[in-house]
Amino acid sequence: MTSRNPRDSRLRLVRPRPLAAAPRAVTQRSSRRPAPRPPEGTPPPAELARMARTGLADAARVARWADSMLGPGRDGATPDDKGTLSEATAERAAGELGLTPAQVRAHWDTARLAGLIEVHGDIARPGWRLRAWNRDDSAVLRGWVALFDAWSLAHPEPADREASAVAEVVSAMPQVLSFLQLSAGPVPVEQLLDLLEQRVTELRTERCEIPYGPQPEPAPETAAPPVTDAPLAPLLDWALHALAAVGALTCADGQATLTPLGSWAVWVKLEQICVAAQSPAGNIEQPAADMLRGCAQLRPNAARAEYRAWLAARPVGSAVTELLAAARGEDALTRGLAFEALRVVGAPAEPDVRSVAEESWLRPYALLWLAEHDGHDPEDAHEVLTREESTWLWVDTAAAVADHGEAPLLVRHLESAVQPTVPALLDEVRAVGHPRTVQVLVALAAAHPDPALAKAVRRAAFQVHTGGS
Repeated sequence: MTSRNPRDSRLRLVRPRPLAAAPRAVTQRSSRRPAPRPPEGTPPPAELARMARTGLADAARVARWADSMLGPGRDGATPDDKGTLSEATAERAAGELGLTPAQVRAHWDTARLAGLIEVHGDIARPGWRLRAWNRDDSAVLRGWVALFDAWSLAHPEPADREASAVAEVVSAMPQVLSFLQLSAGPVPVEQLLDLLEQRVTELRTERCEIPYGPQPEPAPETAAPPVTDAPLAPLLDWALHALAAVGALTCADGQATLTPLGSWAVWVKLEQICVAAQSPAGNIEQPAADMLRGCAQLRPNAARAEYRAWLAARPVGSAVTELLAAARGEDALTRGLAFEALRVVGAPAEPDVRSVAEESWLRPYALLWLAEHDGHDPEDAHEVLTREESTWLWVDTAAAVADHGEAPLLVRHLESAVQPTVPALLDEVRAVGHPRTVQVLVALAAAHPDPALAKAVRRAAFQVHTGGS
């Protein structure tokens, strides 16, 4: 890399590193907060995993059937892109598994929510958790938590209720679950209803839902209006039954009780929130872009913990939308970190990531994310990119390093280029048309210790700036 002749300067080929590696030149002291312990009485992870395997046994059975009977070259499993099981496939599975078609559909949906089945168009294939189901307790528990997070999809909501009321109840249920977890025992449903009504009222107050226009004076000595426009009891009943359907609680004799799995999952969520709340930037309260910038100087494990805590405090759909909006900004570092956070989201983010794969700024990141999600080794995922896409990503990564890293890191970034020589790299960088090309080349020329190579890079920057050749 220090040859005086830039035409012969060979680049040592190494596996490209993701953009998120850029900020790691600036390190931060690791947190000294001791690893939290679950509440007394919580079963050990192996026992929790056994409970999860038992609860998801039928879903895993359907997933294994899909693994062996469905796939490329075989009849499609779904008639749409939503993963709905076709009538023919449901009846076929029911006959072979000794179930009813309705049971097959229910277990199919559970397997999809737990990540045991992944559906791409009309093709179903096993999720990575199914491969690790019998040997990896952490994979089993993550699958169960994914199902727990999607509890509102596991049981049909009341058809006669407004979508806004359902959304309010979904938003309020974390507080109800926290109360159940702290109670560590049965809680009367009436008490949970009071708590739900209070939380829904708070949510409406936070949104400042005040009717527009002049309002009539209230009649004297009249009772206060009801807290909600419609009774919440039916929606609470739906929520409790949905949580019971995923194995998070039991509900009988007018009382609700968290199962050991449900209590552990709520504790995990609360711990994630506490970790984020203790961060100097208060990341859990921040919008996605600010949260990502706050995580830029953290080590990878600490950053992932922050992402999990931030995600735990938000509905998955809106969190993914916010992360992709942050990725569309001008800061290349934020773009790379946004996709690192989306890796923490996992399968629920796939449709949104796939939808942005045609956006030039996001395409390389989306393709790498999808490749890893589809089972490629992260070290080899870059092979799905074209030469042009790899070069664009190289420039974008260099922009992140130039803005947030140190000069030696920018010099070492040369090693991750796919081109075998510096002249070839410069030619393709100029051709790819990245808007930060000039700034990246100027920064690289200033940082590189080889005068001849730095001169060639400066010349390339000038040619890009003037539009010459």
